[in-house]
Amino acid sequence: MLEKIKALSKSYAADAVAIRRHLHTHPELSFQEYNTARFVAQNLRNMGLAPQEGVADTGVVVLVEGRNPDSRVVALRADMDALPIVEANDVAYKSQNPGVMHACGHDVHTSSLLTTARILHQLKEDFEGTVKLIFQPGEEKIPGGASLMIKEGVLQNPAPASILGQHVAPNVPVGKIGFREGMYMASTDEIYMTIKGKGGHGAMPDTLIDPVLITSHVIVALQQVISRHRHPAAPSVLSFGKVMANGVTNVIPNEVQVEGTFRCMDEEWREKGWSSITKIAQGVADAMGGSCEVEIRKGYPFLKNHPELTRRAKNAAVAYMGASNVIDLDLWLAGEDFAFYSQVTDACFYRLGTRNEARGIVSGVHTPTFDVDESALEIGPGLMAWLALEELKVK
Repeated sequence: MLEKIKALSKSYAADAVAIRRHLHTHPELSFQEYNTARFVAQNLRNMGLAPQEGVADTGVVVLVEGRNPDSRVVALRADMDALPIVEANDVAYKSQNPGVMHACGHDVHTSSLLTTARILHQLKEDFEGTVKLIFQPGEEKIPGGASLMIKEGVLQNPAPASILGQHVAPNVPVGKIGFREGMYMASTDEIYMTIKGKGGHGAMPDTLIDPVLITSHVIVALQQVISRHRHPAAPSVLSFGKVMANGVTNVIPNEVQVEGTFRCMDEEWREKGWSSITKIAQGVADAMGGSCEVEIRKGYPFLKNHPELTRRAKNAAVAYMGASNVIDLDLWLAGEDFAFYSQVTDACFYRLGTRNEARGIVSGVHTPTFDVDESALEIGPGLMAWLALEELKVK
C-alpha cells in the first residue's frame, strides 16, 4: 500500500501544483471563500465524490468510504482562506485579487487535501473505514472557521476518532516533515486599548494631558505582565503591533489607539494575564491623569497534539519518508484555529517542509514574498493519505 500511495502522489503532483497555482492566483479573504469553496466542491464531484457544501457558509466536507465504512472514521483538515497582503512575488501565478494573497500556504493545504481525496478514492477498495475531509474557511480571523464548523457538527455524523492537519513550514527544508507531541501552539487573544487624555498644541504641554506620552508608559509598563506576572516556565508573549495617535508634529491628539496580541499555553494563566493587562494599563493611565479603555477579544485556544496519536503519525511518517526526513519541532507561539479541534478530539498538527534556500524560497508566512517549493506537493498528499489509512487500522 505504501508504495502504491507514493506512486499515486508522484503521478498526481503536477495536477496538485496546477490546483495550488489556481488557488494562489485567485485568493479570497476569511469567510469570503465562495469561489474557492465552489472550486473545491467541483473538483471533488469530478472525482466521483459527493461533497457537502455550505458548512459554516463556505466550508466543504466530503467522505471517502472504503470497505466496511462504519468500522472507524479519521478526519483530515485543510484551510482555504488568504490574507489581506499585497503580493510582492513576480511569478506567473501571482495573486490577481488586489491586496489579497495566499501568504500562509492555505493554497498548498487545499490542493494537497484535494489530491489526497483523489488518492484515497482510487484506493477505496483497499482499505476499511472512512476518511472525512474537512475544507474549512476563516482560519485567519476570529472566531475561526474551525469553531464554526464544530458548532455545525463537522465532528459528528460520523464522528472521527482522530483528526490530522498539515501546515507548510517555510523554516523546514522541503522533503522533511516535523512533529511535536503535547503542547505545540499558543492561544491567541487580541488586545485593543484606547488611551484618552486632553489634546492641544504641542508647544503648550502644560495645558494638556498627553495621551501619546501616557501610551508610551503603558506599553513599557505592560512588559512586566510577561517578565514579572507569569511563571518563568510558562511560554507567553505580549506584543503590540499598532499604535495610532493621528496627531501631527505640533498637535497632540485627544486619544491614542493601540492594538496587540497576547499568547500563552495555559488557560489559568491566560485569564490572570487578561486581568493584569487591564489593571496595569488602566492604573498607569489614571496615575498620569488620563484613562484607558481595554478590550480583550478572546481568540483561539492553545493547540495540543495528542501524544499517542502524534507518536503513531510520526512513526508512520518515518516509514513513508525515512527517519532522516522526520524531525522534532519546537514550541511555537503562533496561533492556529486547528486548536479548536484539538480541544474536542484526538488531534495531530504537523508541518510540511517548503523551504529551498538554493532557490531563494526562504520568506516566512504572512509576508509579501512568501512562496513554497512546490515539490512539497509530491509529498504532502500521499503522506496525508498514508497517515489516514494507518490511523484507520488502529483498534
